[in-house]
Amino acid sequence: MTTNYFKTYPDEKGYFGNFGGSFIPDELIKEMNNINDAYYSISKSHEFISELRSIRKHFQGRPTPVYYCNRLSNKYGGRIYLKREDLNHTGAHKLNHCMGEALLAKYMGKKKLIAETGAGQHGVALATAAAYFGLECEIHMGEVDIAKEHPNVIRMQILGAKVVPVSHGLKTLKEAVDSAFQAYLQDPINTIYCIGSVVGPHPFPMMVREFQRVVGIEARDQYQEMTGELPDNIVACVGGGSNAIGLFSAFLDDNECKLHGVEPAGRSLNKGEHAATLSLGKPGVIHGFKCYLLQNEQGEPDPVHSVASGLDYPGVGPEHSMLKDLNKVEYHSITDKECIDAFYELSRSEGIIPALESAHAVAYALKLAKANPKQSILVNLSGRGDKDIDFVVDEYGLPGSSK
Repeated sequence: MTTNYFKTYPDEKGYFGNFGGSFIPDELIKEMNNINDAYYSISKSHEFISELRSIRKHFQGRPTPVYYCNRLSNKYGGRIYLKREDLNHTGAHKLNHCMGEALLAKYMGKKKLIAETGAGQHGVALATAAAYFGLECEIHMGEVDIAKEHPNVIRMQILGAKVVPVSHGLKTLKEAVDSAFQAYLQDPINTIYCIGSVVGPHPFPMMVREFQRVVGIEARDQYQEMTGELPDNIVACVGGGSNAIGLFSAFLDDNECKLHGVEPAGRSLNKGEHAATLSLGKPGVIHGFKCYLLQNEQGEPDPVHSVASGLDYPGVGPEHSMLKDLNKVEYHSITDKECIDAFYELSRSEGIIPALESAHAVAYALKLAKANPKQSILVNLSGRGDKDIDFVVDEYGLPGSSK
């Protein structure tokens, strides 16, 4: 990938084409500028880069491997590979940017990390980073997600984080972001809001992308070493879109690689029953940035749904919004049922239990393999499914059961 792209997007005001920017209260603009300035000065220093590389190798266990799914490939056709971000410490890609954000906070002299979480993986990762650096941590989480993702709530608390239940609205990810922003506004000097995806006001979509680029850099080299070529298809799930941007970033210049982002079609594509933002949304503003948004006639966010707590967000990263308009990435949607079927299929065919978020990408990859039996597919397995097993079995039962 040419460095030109990363120097061009976002621009100085934080825009990816028509999307991004900073639609935030005046009192936050100065603080966001401080974070931006600190990122550009600190993150380019030898000391910061050396420490982050050491963390990735010795603490996170990077690089994570690329794995060939022999049985799935034989069953569905195609050649299916997984980038195993589920093997990253804490079980998902989220730690890639959480350790980067926390390291930046340390260099800036911040005392406390604040964030939202949906599926809980970002919350666990940030609580882990806070424990590593000796910082306070406060995680805001919707009550619906707290019930669905109880194992991750306990992990956050064991790690020393304060988990703040959010009880208004739909009690899911959007409301958790609202709540975390309000808490951050109380003391932006001593705290930093560590946004959990490539969303929010500038510079967060850019910073999170930069910390997640390690996924694509590793995967490209690993895949070429394994096969001698590039994959025909790259697949990743998209909620906010950090794991997808991380993988896609290494292949944006490769016209022979088709990039596929996979959103939740939920129960149906009727209003309030899905979170297929890039498929059905329109440009709008949410949480301090412009993106494709599921919204009503007044511009207020629509209610959303996904079986995967980390994907039930009415907006999406501004870079994904731009990549859609540039036709650089194709965006598709997968239903709750297709997701659950893929969850069990990967578990029983390969011995890998995926996160429900990642199972959306796996489900689309299986469709792609059936339709293109001679092509190769690289899937970002962005997280492991330990957090989801109680919910899945309670709601859907085991395959062959009466549920």
